[in-house]
Amino acid sequence: MKEKIHPKWYPEAKVHCACGSTFTTGSTMPEIAVEICSACHPLFTGQQKFVDTAGRVDKFRQREEIAKRKQQEAADRKAKRDAAKAEA
Repeated sequence: MKEKIHPKWYPEAKVHCACGSTFTTGSTMPEIAVEICSACHPLFTGQQKFVDTAGRVDKFRQREEIAKRKQQEAADRKAKRDAAKAEA
């Protein structure tokens, strides 16, 4: 093994979760902050909980609304075009 190329190992690294839970583990960082852990994750707790980080669901719904609006505008343009062709 080469000397002086490996990061420092912290065998007692503290992990702090957003739910308030803390535990220790081995890591190359002395302290780690996480958003979700086994104490609050729905898979481990058995309780259904909405886990949305960074508003991903809101962003998806926003894109969905824009797509529906564009489809409606395209349908309106096509109806106008068809009506103009029928008159001519």
